[in-house]
Amino acid sequence: MLFSCLVDADYLDTEAFMQGTQRQPSYASLTELLQKVKAFTAGWYPPKSAINEKRCAVLDDCEKAGLNARGMYTLSVPTGGGKTIASLLFALTHAVQHGASRVIYVIPYTSIIEQNAAVFANILGAENVLEHHSSAEYPDDDSSADEESRTGNITKRLATENWDAPVIVTTAVQFFESLYAAKTSRCRKLHSIANSVVIFDESQMIPLDFLLPCVYAMAELVRHYNTTAVLCTATQPALDELIAAYLPNQPIREIVSDRKALYEYFRRVTYVNEGKLSLQTLSQRLCSDYQALCIVNSRKTAREIYEALPTDSRFHLSTWMTPRDRRQILRQVRDRLKDNLPCHLVSTSLIEAGVDLDFPAVWREESGLDSILQAGGRCNREGKRPTDESLLHIFSALTHGQRQLQPRIDACRYALESGRPLDDPDTVHAYFLALLKTKGEAIDKHGILEQCSQFNFQTVAQRFQLIDDQQSETVYLPTTENEEWLQALRDGRYTRSTIRKLQQDSISVSRGLYEQLLAAGKLELTSDGFAILTDADAYVYGRGIDTVLEEGQAFFA
Repeated sequence: MLFSCLVDADYLDTEAFMQGTQRQPSYASLTELLQKVKAFTAGWYPPKSAINEKRCAVLDDCEKAGLNARGMYTLSVPTGGGKTIASLLFALTHAVQHGASRVIYVIPYTSIIEQNAAVFANILGAENVLEHHSSAEYPDDDSSADEESRTGNITKRLATENWDAPVIVTTAVQFFESLYAAKTSRCRKLHSIANSVVIFDESQMIPLDFLLPCVYAMAELVRHYNTTAVLCTATQPALDELIAAYLPNQPIREIVSDRKALYEYFRRVTYVNEGKLSLQTLSQRLCSDYQALCIVNSRKTAREIYEALPTDSRFHLSTWMTPRDRRQILRQVRDRLKDNLPCHLVSTSLIEAGVDLDFPAVWREESGLDSILQAGGRCNREGKRPTDESLLHIFSALTHGQRQLQPRIDACRYALESGRPLDDPDTVHAYFLALLKTKGEAIDKHGILEQCSQFNFQTVAQRFQLIDDQQSETVYLPTTENEEWLQALRDGRYTRSTIRKLQQDSISVSRGLYEQLLAAGKLELTSDGFAILTDADAYVYGRGIDTVLEEGQAFFA
């Protein structure tokens, strides 16, 4: 924190000297932002339906709890309960009550960030909301933009350096890796976390291998830096004992007053255990549903099931496809659901967070309980169908990629032995306790805290990587729209903005598949090591990148 203060002061002084003036960003106060949220929700009162009555009750709980003391909170709201707006109301109420400097949202996926940031910008004004993640871009050289837009982009780009904005929306990777970083650029913003309200959305997604150092960091911020932390999710992880070890005599407070009744009310799905199914049987069962979503644990399995479905109604999603194509397919799926046309979507778990779809039937390969419940959020999402007719089928199959998930599967089986409903908060709690017991000391797999105690900051920074980039490589897909940007890569005249634009046409592949593509002569490597797909047949819209390759020769630019 001291290093962060020093670095930011140094940068700001240098900037002021070079520019001849100091930064003077103009933001609304947190009090003004709180009034905007209250004005936005005022029309919901008095509630006009039973479901809105429950959502308003959650809002009331959040506003009331916002007046309480600083500390560690949980906000446990089931899918459909309106936790996005409710958490914002709590955060701003709490910030104003305690004179906090800002509100920070920490979210696992950029898809959820973009979705939530759009909601916040609509309520608070886009100028008061700063997105800081790999896909956020604030160009100031767009000749088609007006002066006000260019000035706004400059302000936001500068604010990403030290988080000098009232509402920050960022990734868990950016947040936690910065706390354990050893570079001035990453550490510069850390002092801005002090005296803030931090909402950890979808908190169950914190990687288990780094769980202990992440919990330690949260506790340190609460204990020593006037920070309030909120674990916000529909499937609350059982972190009580871990947090208590670092926050003695500070109880974790749940914001929702009657959590169990809330979950019972918002139950939209009936869970059915189908046991073991062959892929052939599964494909046949899927076809018997007019509209169905199937979520499996591996990309290879997803493609095999997709290939077995009728061509006129099948769709497929996985990370073997570019973000641009995934968005296009989701648009097609939403249109077919809306128009009541036959639709069968097969996907990996990427669809379980931040993707609003409403299928009458969902099939989910056996996995962790949190994943199964996330899948349940894609079934009867709007509550327009009877619960007993909205089925989530859980099945197991002899498929790929099971070994890594086995601890979660075993913990789920253990939790379900109680006979309670899957989405009962007590079942979820039992699941996470069993999972933590299974992991044991592996919740700090890389010994981060031990290295911290020895002041080995460089080692800590090297080891604390929530996403292991060394296990994957990025491949860029040529399109008619990105030809100019790819040429910039080849010529070595690319910028950070170029890379961000190309992310929409990129595929993250394993090292093994990357080597296969290279050996088959399907990649062009630029002088700076960027990989561009050269074979048009190696990528198919709706299926993704080809994984069955013949060896050949690669081309090096």
